[in-house]
Amino acid sequence: MLVLGIETSCDDTAAAVVRDGRAVLSSVASNQDAFHAKYGGIVPEIAGRRHVALLSAVIEDACERAQAPLERLDGIAVTRGPGLIGSLVVGVAAAKALAFALHKPLYGINHLHGHVFAAFLDRDESPPYPFLTLLVSGGHSQIVAVESPTEMRILGRTHDDAAGEAYDKTARLLGLPYPGGPELDRLAQRGDPHKYAFPRHRAAGDSLDLSFSGLKTSVRYFLESHAGRSAQSEDVAASFQAAIVDVLMARVRSAFERNGYRAAVLSGGVAANSALQSAFRHWGERAGVRVFVPPPKYCTDNAAMIAAAAYYQRDAAAGDPMTLSADPNLPFQTTSSGSP
Repeated sequence: MLVLGIETSCDDTAAAVVRDGRAVLSSVASNQDAFHAKYGGIVPEIAGRRHVALLSAVIEDACERAQAPLERLDGIAVTRGPGLIGSLVVGVAAAKALAFALHKPLYGINHLHGHVFAAFLDRDESPPYPFLTLLVSGGHSQIVAVESPTEMRILGRTHDDAAGEAYDKTARLLGLPYPGGPELDRLAQRGDPHKYAFPRHRAAGDSLDLSFSGLKTSVRYFLESHAGRSAQSEDVAASFQAAIVDVLMARVRSAFERNGYRAAVLSGGVAANSALQSAFRHWGERAGVRVFVPPPKYCTDNAAMIAAAAYYQRDAAAGDPMTLSADPNLPFQTTSSGSP
């Protein structure tokens, strides 16, 4: 089953062709960082206009690299939410037009579900159900129980800033260039993670929920109080990163100990972070847990994960080319129906 995936939920224009939900025949993405860098963050209007300008060429490139003409495709998958409405509309409109013109099935995919299925790409072994997913990105941080391709439950989520958002805001405080998360990770690799004791959020009772706003604020107050005095930025970055990783891994350990999962998955843009990956793999080795971490190119937003989700959720995700709509606030909820 050949599926063309289209992803335009934020600022990356992406298309990919995936066979049977696993083999990535092509994955093409056009990055917009240069257009947003001078603003220090994503400008929705600019993102939407760039998608309009680039999407047709990106789709054509993906099909050519996969040697899969549009007529050979078995379906069209597109991110319908959550995300920036102006960006989502561009991708959904293109997918609907292709599906209608080619008489192909159309699949509307939840962007966050796509991140879960990124762990299935380009590997011989897939995570066995049920498994636990730590999904951390610029807009979301949540711990998800994945019972089947279409049965997922959020066990814990952030009350305020997502982990990626906290990274970006702290990077800005440190004067790092956009995008800040990867820059902070590189800086932290040269620092001492034990130099400064930044706070770790403790959830009440048995809650697995997260919070990173206080950590970000603590770093801001620290930098203000040390203005003009010696405080190595690499040590600040490393200590901040250690706090984030400690909180995330504490929740993962707690969630895994309470339930009978068979594996654990790390996904989302922050999954590309070196310290988090190292801690996640180390925990898996010590605890005897099978862990799955997608390659960095499938951690960040990409269309291959959208095509993979369509394969595994094809019955539940099927949509009508005439009525499928973009939803910037699409909830994470899943149904119990769908293809295995």
